Amino acid sequence: MSSDVQEDLLGLQNALIKTDSVEQFLHELALLSVQAVDGAMSCGMSLRQRGKIGPVACTDPRAAAADEVQYQTGDGPCLHAMRRGRPVRIDDTAASDRWPRFSRRAVELGIRSCYALPLVVDGEPIGALALYALRPGAFGPGESKRSDRFASDASGALTLALRMAACTDLNDQLRSSIVSRSVIDQALGVIMATEHCPQDRALALLRSVSQNNNVRLRDLAASIVTRASGAPAQSAPPFEEDD
Repeated sequence: MSSDVQEDLLGLQNALIKTDSVEQFLHELALLSVQAVDGAMSCGMSLRQRGKIGPVACTDPRAAAADEVQYQTGDGPCLHAMRRGRPVRIDDTAASDRWPRFSRRAVELGIRSCYALPLVVDGEPIGALALYALRPGAFGPGESKRSDRFASDASGALTLALRMAACTDLNDQLRSSIVSRSVIDQALGVIMATEHCPQDRALALLRSVSQNNNVRLRDLAASIVTRASGAPAQSAPPFEEDD
C-alpha cells in the first residue's frame, strides 16, 4: 500500500472518529477529497436524503455556486454521476456543450474542468462529489485514478458513518421508550391504587382516556403521577451503575 493511500485512509478514519455528526463528516470528506487529488481544486458534495437530492458540503463558495446551478437546472455532472452511478469528466467547460448553463456558469466562476464521481452505499449511488479545477484538462490519468480511489474509499467511510448515525437514532428512540415506560408504570400504580383494579384494567383505562382526549399516553401518565405526588414525574434511569 502506497503512502498516499495510507494517508487518505488515515484521514478518513480520523474524520469518522473526530466528527460528531454526519454533516461534519461530509464537510471533512469534501476537504479530504481535494487534498487527495490536488490541493488547488474545489469540491462540492451532494446526497440523496428522504428521496430528494441536495447539497450537503463544499470546500468554498466557488464549489457551492457550481453546485447550485445544477440544482436550479435539475442536471449537471454531479447530478448525472449520482443518477447513473458513473464518473463524469469535463475537460474544458469553455468548449463543452453537454450542460450549457452549467458550463457557462463554471467559466464565469473560473472553473475550467470538472470530475464528478458517485458515492455508493450498499450498492446504490446515494451521493456524489464533484471536483472543480481552475485549468482545462486538470484530470489526467493520474488525477482521475486518485479521484476514483478516493471516491471508493469515501463511499465505504460514508456507509459506516450513516450506519453509526442510524444506530445513534435507534439508541435515542430506545432511551425515550424506556423513559416513557417508566412514567407509564408509575401512573398505572396510581390508577391501580385508586381504582382497586389489576394492571391490565388500569392500562385499559389509561389508554381509553388518552384516546378520548387525544392526549399522548406518556403525557397523560405524567399528569397523573404529578397530581398524585404533587411533584413532576421522575423517570427511573434505564440502568443502574455499579458502585
